[in-house]
Amino acid sequence: MNNRRSIFVILVFALAVAAIFVARVLPRPDTSPTATTVPSVTAPAPTAAPTPTPTPGPFSGENAMRHVVTQMEMGPRVVGTEAHARVVEWIRGEAEAQGWQVEIQETTWQNQPVRNVIAKLGSGTPWVIIGAHFDSRMVADKDLDPEKQTQPVPGANDGASGVAVLLELARVLPRDLDKQVWLVFFDSEDNGRLPGWDWILGSRAFVDALEGTPDSVVIVDMIGDADLNIYKERNSDPELTDEIWQIAAEAGYGEQFIPELKHSMLDDHTPFLEKGIRAIDIIDFDYPYWHTSEDTADKVSAHSLEAVGETLRLWLLKEE
Repeated sequence: MNNRRSIFVILVFALAVAAIFVARVLPRPDTSPTATTVPSVTAPAPTAAPTPTPTPGPFSGENAMRHVVTQMEMGPRVVGTEAHARVVEWIRGEAEAQGWQVEIQETTWQNQPVRNVIAKLGSGTPWVIIGAHFDSRMVADKDLDPEKQTQPVPGANDGASGVAVLLELARVLPRDLDKQVWLVFFDSEDNGRLPGWDWILGSRAFVDALEGTPDSVVIVDMIGDADLNIYKERNSDPELTDEIWQIAAEAGYGEQFIPELKHSMLDDHTPFLEKGIRAIDIIDFDYPYWHTSEDTADKVSAHSLEAVGETLRLWLLKEE
């Protein structure tokens, strides 16, 4: 009996030792939560801002004013300077972004370089050209301070304002116009009475190469003055002048478009008139900062830009 108990105790002891051995040697099952592998994600590269969508509708003076400021940030757009080259490419890019077909006319006139920018929309007739010069005068020779008379003109009103109106028209004009419209940005307009230069070289080169006869040409120049007073220009086509002044009055801009004759201008409309093309000059020549260092953006008004731009938009929609 005692032998059996001894054997039993020995067996129990042996089983216990074996259990301890197995528990220590064999691996434990992993009871921790299963780890989930998360795939790495590469952040997308930043994309360029979308091309502005053409928006037919009222002319925005605020948008036009931003175009004035942009040009001023480039510096004076004097022929041959980096700012001049930049503004040409900027105008091209802005017009193309709005769906216009753009050409650069590179030529010379009176041995001076000319780079006119021509934006085209539509086809057929009537064929209308709206023009403005984009260059800045080389010297502020009308400045009261003699030390500033050799500096270039900033050209906020005399240059940038007309460009701003044309570019905003490029945005707001309908793409299905039943006419052909060209927006022409003229170079080398503003260096008359300087050695080796003359006025309106860009428009003379343009008209000399022009094939065909547009039905109407409208030039805008110095039309951003906060105190805007646009008189009828004496050399302009009387019928076309009356058409546009009437639309301005109907649109509520009678204070800016004064129905009286005043100045006789040599301007970018002149070469067209000399070729027998009906053309007018919309210009406020009573601008006290003309050809001075004070022709800066603070002298330009969004409301003035709107008065001219919206008048032209309404006229283009009616022109047949």
